[in-house]
Amino acid sequence: MNKNSLKPSIRFKGFADAWEQRKLGEVYKVTRGYVLASTETSDKKNAENPYPVYSSQTKDNGLMGYFKNYLYSDAITWTTDGVNAGTVRFRKGKFYCTNVCGVLLSDEGVANKMTAEALNKIAWRYVSKVGNPKLMNNIMAQIEFKLPISLKEQTKISQFFDSLDDLITLHQRKLDKLSNIKKALLEKMFPKNGSDTPEIRFKGFTDAWEQRKLGEYANITTGKLDANAMNPDGQYDFYTSGIQKYKIDYPAFRGPAITIAGNGATVGYMHIADGEFNAYQRTYVLTEFKTNREFLYFQIGQKLPQKIALEARTGSIPYIVLDMLTDLEIQTPKEIECIKIGTFFSDLDNLITLHQRKLDKLNNIKKACLEKMFV
Repeated sequence: MNKNSLKPSIRFKGFADAWEQRKLGEVYKVTRGYVLASTETSDKKNAENPYPVYSSQTKDNGLMGYFKNYLYSDAITWTTDGVNAGTVRFRKGKFYCTNVCGVLLSDEGVANKMTAEALNKIAWRYVSKVGNPKLMNNIMAQIEFKLPISLKEQTKISQFFDSLDDLITLHQRKLDKLSNIKKALLEKMFPKNGSDTPEIRFKGFTDAWEQRKLGEYANITTGKLDANAMNPDGQYDFYTSGIQKYKIDYPAFRGPAITIAGNGATVGYMHIADGEFNAYQRTYVLTEFKTNREFLYFQIGQKLPQKIALEARTGSIPYIVLDMLTDLEIQTPKEIECIKIGTFFSDLDNLITLHQRKLDKLNNIKKACLEKMFV
């Protein structure tokens, strides 16, 4: 094999040697965890049960609990069975592992974050697709992978990806926190069933909210086009019954508007639509608002899923009909309060979108680094 083909495109300063190709069984002791009954674990870390337990799920939400004894420390695990078979992770510190969790051990420090990331790029290719997906010890031991000869280079790459993963985790937590705050406030800042006032309001507002039908607050119609009318190079947004926006050559509507998916797996999904746009024939378009559009958007978002769950027409493809929207009961306060609520949740959505973009950017950076920093 050409030595140049064993060098990554990007590496830390001071390292120039070609990487080496080895079989896993030559580098690691290949073993697996032991059967662990759920009754033996604790759901909380404490002095009696200080060590995490990993199972077939591989991320933090894959913890089965905590256990009083540990079998491994600073090792690499992979999922041996099921839909996650072949997923590889480095586990820092002491931990316990179940019998659907394979383990790679090394006394020489080669079981690290860098080698785990390298293996995660290739191990899935060796998963048996016959019956229940499996990647067993004997197959894992024969997998060939490439790694730096220098343990120092492995360590620097490991530290880099540790820092990057920590940053990704931090942004994911911020995003989750904001999403949970939004969910909680949507529950508190709109009246619950049977009430005409919300639990939380902006200062100075005390009047009861008025209940009317959505058809009284907006004109509701549908698009006229088939999905194949879209053109990726088109000038105008084209809304379908999916989450993604597409493009089209000519418009039929002008915002301010709200679009609502009328059928399919994402039935009820909404977009805020501005400027000129067009829509699929099963996409509902709301225009000519009699109250603040943003307030109405979030109010519909609270009310419509409940109505869909109760009344959506089912069959091979779930769908909603026009009268489900026109008759949807909407509660509104005075216009100034509508505007404040609509603006508040719009700003919160913008903040969530900003954090999602940062998270997506970090994940893309990691993906690119995995491509360039490994052979």
